Amino acid sequence: MMKKLLYLFLVIVLMSSCSKYLDQVPDDRLTLDETFRTWGTAQRFLADVYRSVPDEYGQRNPGSENNRGLWTGGSDEADYVWGFVQSNDVNIGNWDANSGFVGDYWRNFYRGIRSASVFMENADAIKDLSPDKIKQYKAEARALRAMYYFYLMRIYGPVIILGEKAPPVDADLQLPRNSFDECVDYVATELAKAAEDLPVTQENDEDYGRVTKGAALAFRANALMYAASPLYNGNTDFADMANKDGKHLISQTFDVNKWTRAAEAYKAFLSTFVPGTYDLFRKNDANGNYDPYLSCRDAILTDWNKEVIFARPGSSIGPRQYELTPYHNGASSRDVRGSGGLGATQNMVDAFFMKNGRSIDDPLSGYMKEGTSMFRTPYDTHEKEIYNQWVNREPRFYVNITFDGSTWLNRSFGEITTRLYNTGNSGKQTGGGDYSPTGYIVRKAMGLGAWDISNRTVILVRLAEVYLSYAECVNEADPSNPDALKYLNLIRERAGIPQYGSAELPAPAGQNAMREAIRKERRVELAFENNRFFDVRRWKIGEQTQNGPMYGLNISADMPDFLKVVTFETRVFNRRHYFFPIPSNDVNNDKQLVQNPGW
Repeated sequence: MMKKLLYLFLVIVLMSSCSKYLDQVPDDRLTLDETFRTWGTAQRFLADVYRSVPDEYGQRNPGSENNRGLWTGGSDEADYVWGFVQSNDVNIGNWDANSGFVGDYWRNFYRGIRSASVFMENADAIKDLSPDKIKQYKAEARALRAMYYFYLMRIYGPVIILGEKAPPVDADLQLPRNSFDECVDYVATELAKAAEDLPVTQENDEDYGRVTKGAALAFRANALMYAASPLYNGNTDFADMANKDGKHLISQTFDVNKWTRAAEAYKAFLSTFVPGTYDLFRKNDANGNYDPYLSCRDAILTDWNKEVIFARPGSSIGPRQYELTPYHNGASSRDVRGSGGLGATQNMVDAFFMKNGRSIDDPLSGYMKEGTSMFRTPYDTHEKEIYNQWVNREPRFYVNITFDGSTWLNRSFGEITTRLYNTGNSGKQTGGGDYSPTGYIVRKAMGLGAWDISNRTVILVRLAEVYLSYAECVNEADPSNPDALKYLNLIRERAGIPQYGSAELPAPAGQNAMREAIRKERRVELAFENNRFFDVRRWKIGEQTQNGPMYGLNISADMPDFLKVVTFETRVFNRRHYFFPIPSNDVNNDKQLVQNPGW
């Protein structure tokens, strides 16, 4: 039994850490020697280390033991209709260092970190496993440990690096935070070291979801990109984020070489793995012709396709699809009746390009806000009368957004048209507590069948993200480098819209214009994939994008008033919201641990 409770962030972490196999009552407790004597028990221990990999489809219940995010509803992409969803509290500023999810992420990721260290310290004792396999599994644990640090850093900023060995469970640790640059250097070094002993691909289907060389190196490049980003690179607005000895935790001097280092890491990844190991997912239609709509849709729906770099095998896909499936009152089967409770904002809807590749505010885009047209969407078999604001949009718009008049994807029970105005089959009055709070419903990741399934992965990193991250880093490090335009255009080409520099569309002129183009593309390509929440923070634009009115349609009205754009919520974002607070108990009990500014 433990000698005492700890008064640091590791209090609960260490008491409930290691593994469920070490946390049984004393008379039935496995010792470390017993746990690591055979691969049978050691394998379960390693599986428990993997448990901290986030389950990002379960965001109605953020935090908890599976590190579910609040990143979709907590950004300007979307909003949940239900008041109990904690991203709603974040959006209006109704949260603090005592909020449950704030402590959950802190404890859970440190629990995974300590468990990974315990595994690495003891794995050599496994008797019935080859030395090569022991080396590989230790590398997986090393990579996971570094990845969990990175997840912590995205949320809290600079954190405490515990070092190579797991602290004793009865240690009364008093430790200061490392600087963000120190955290990134540690993560980058550890992931490079782990990658040396990780496989490029898995040997069998049962190993999908384990960390590979590519996954480790993609996370490494991502950490370096964060270090180069405005929030962390010469950010004098956070000069007051310092340890008690005066050590700055955020770099106060801009260094363009950080962008160069990140760009080089991404370039090395691409040179090593593309197209042999990873490639953008592409799919043809029934006639054998390339189909950008199917390609962008099924890149998310097809498990373990060549675009996937890292994914979690077990996910809350059923609950997520319940949020994506409209209410569809009167439908003949519950398979096509959901809630539609995850609403896409008008802000996000307006971010998607037109079919000609131009933003809707471009005078040459052809965007029309008023009236209707007979139009056939990529998922329809015939023309329908559609409001013009949703006509001739790019294929990714139809992958991502369910709008009023959309045809539902599951046709097993006939063709169902989703109506989102107040008294429509999926409207506010009809649905009771289940309706879209914005007049649009998120569609991305929705399958073609019943919503109530449990056997699909959640993709955490895919190649399209790497392409866009590399383009961003290259543009910041060396604006004359043609790779920024090249990799930006590879995303647009797959999406079926004109490439920049083509006859239809001029290339962005200069670093600032290219930066804006890359950010727009990233917002669209990675919509609802848990990037936007962190992108606006590392770009230091949260006060502009996350603060103030969020827009949707007039869900309390029928047509035509339903189509009026209204403010559905006024959100709160100020300087302190760039970082989560450190949990109060941990700050109070670790005398060296400083709180984030403003909390």
